[in-house]
Amino acid sequence: MALRLFNTLSGKVEGFAPSEDGLVRMYSCGPTVYDFAHIGNFRTFVAIDILRRALRQQGFKLRHVMNITDVDDRIIDNSRKLGLSVNDYTRKYEQAFFEDAAYLNLEKPEIVSRATEHIEDMALLIAELAKKGVAYRADDGSYYYRVAKFPQYGKLSKKDLAHIEDGARVDSDRFDKEEARDFALWKAP
Repeated sequence: MALRLFNTLSGKVEGFAPSEDGLVRMYSCGPTVYDFAHIGNFRTFVAIDILRRALRQQGFKLRHVMNITDVDDRIIDNSRKLGLSVNDYTRKYEQAFFEDAAYLNLEKPEIVSRATEHIEDMALLIAELAKKGVAYRADDGSYYYRVAKFPQYGKLSKKDLAHIEDGARVDSDRFDKEEARDFALWKAP
């Protein structure tokens, strides 16, 4: 029986075929390791595990990449309060996450990638986006993605972002950005 999945872009259930013969390349967001994960957090990871197993049962090979967000505002604040490096602070929560995942018998992705291992890559990508005018540097040194430069933005979520008004959802005075819908790519220290 052929595997059929819901295609968010088309809004229909469609037959699945990998772009490379027999190999499924998939990406999933992993945890932000600022605290211990709770059972609600694991709902996502259980769903991903079920998909992994279904794909393998269909005879596909997997190359699943999952990120670990090991740097964000909460992590920096909490590590600073405890007098720990970001690395020392996050490793405890990352280890606990994988122990809990093993307890739930979840398969580990083929590749686990920490955000802190790719800071230089992120900076280069942001610089390239800024050069193209898709991102911009604010007066405080932060970089924001200019949503207006990507007309297809929101297509997968089926949201019309044209009607978002400054201040409607975000206190735009707190951020030095051109429009409320623009989002941070890099926050200045």
